[in-house]
Amino acid sequence: MNTATDSAGRVMTVTVPVVRPAEPDAAAQPLRPHLPAAPSIVFPRAAAQRGRGLHGQLVQQLGQMIVAGELGSDRPLVPEEIGHRFEVSRTVVRESLRVLEAKGLVSARPNVGTRIRPVQEWNLLDPDVIEWRAQGPLRGDQARELAELRQAFEPLAAHLVAERGGALPEPVRARLGELADLMAESAAAVDAPTYARVDAEFHALLLQATDNRMLEHLSAVVYGALEITGVRAGCEALPANARSHAELVEHILAGDGAASADLAAALLGAGPRPSGAPRLPAQREQ
Repeated sequence: MNTATDSAGRVMTVTVPVVRPAEPDAAAQPLRPHLPAAPSIVFPRAAAQRGRGLHGQLVQQLGQMIVAGELGSDRPLVPEEIGHRFEVSRTVVRESLRVLEAKGLVSARPNVGTRIRPVQEWNLLDPDVIEWRAQGPLRGDQARELAELRQAFEPLAAHLVAERGGALPEPVRARLGELADLMAESAAAVDAPTYARVDAEFHALLLQATDNRMLEHLSAVVYGALEITGVRAGCEALPANARSHAELVEHILAGDGAASADLAAALLGAGPRPSGAPRLPAQREQ
């Protein structure tokens, strides 16, 4: 409010309205096209990198001991003894044993107790079990079995991704190229830890891009295992390994399924597929 005087000299109060800019008319605004956000590609972190509470620490301790054969299978696991040995409550012990049971390492039955199961009954694709085997006396078996498993399905994955052709999402195409560039950079810098992390994401992304739910599920196995075990190539072999990954990306983006499968097999040390090997699937109908 302001004051002013009239012709008689009297003071008057004058109210001045506040003028605000007009609100934009929503109906008059041009509609902007809705652009979908680029799909985020999320990979599970390796078991060794997850946070550990008291319960998680006990799962780790018992899991490592079971895999290493330090807890005999000739007698049941007694929760009271475990709680006393590790100074934790019975609740923590029970929850930890449930986790190990879900991973197939132990079984709990009434009147029998909790016993360690045979190795062939373990969930060997569980990231924690992979980690425990890689860190224990079975590390050699773990490395060999994982390499053989990858040789069985990753060439197929490369073939499927290449055959998707124009249906392959642009963010996936771009990320494959970015990862190949990052591998070349870390190889030139002889940065093996970074190379291993990028290599893990590359191979997991390849599996997630197959449009095959079962192969996508295996991306968690490959990503977690590679984060734990690293790449098999020595530092001196990283530049050549990086060039092979870049060449693989070129084959995939060019839609050459057969060349992609052969190069993926060579990267895994399996060599090109022999002429008598089963044929990979034909191109899918779009």
